[in-house]
Amino acid sequence: MTRQKQGYLQIYTGNGKCKTTASLGLTLRALGAGWRVYFGQFMKDGECCAIKAITERFPEITYAHYGQMGFMRKGHPRMGDAELAQAGLAEALSALKSGQYDLVVLDELNVTLFMELVSLEDVLALITSRPAHTELVLTGRYAHAEIIELADLVTEMTEIKHYFNQGVRARVGIEK
Repeated sequence: MTRQKQGYLQIYTGNGKCKTTASLGLTLRALGAGWRVYFGQFMKDGECCAIKAITERFPEITYAHYGQMGFMRKGHPRMGDAELAQAGLAEALSALKSGQYDLVVLDELNVTLFMELVSLEDVLALITSRPAHTELVLTGRYAHAEIIELADLVTEMTEIKHYFNQGVRARVGIEK
């Protein structure tokens, strides 16, 4: 494995589908290059086929989830949501600062910040603590303008048409 000299900050945001899927694809590519990967998920419970696959088949990935599924209104977290998110951010910061990972993915961190479960200051502190060789990926809708400004790559997923609007629920193997 060749460690990269310069890692970058990538943001996958927008209302379209596949932000998590894109970060999982990048994770697979990094594994193929022999990289060490930390994949942390906020506001999700870890119960989806893709997460099952990476945790069962790729023991070299460090996976953690910090949250629970379900509807939440901004500024009105459910009991325990803020505590899970803040503990997750602290754990992710520790993993990032350790320098042992070549790729750190923090899935749905943008939404976690938007929902006011963590502070902008704490997320900015995490970003600025990134070791030079580590690629950092933040996903989720509503990426904050200051984070977009700091990023080296920002991809906005735009929904043009989605079968959910026709009543199709999330499907195993596709969305979950």
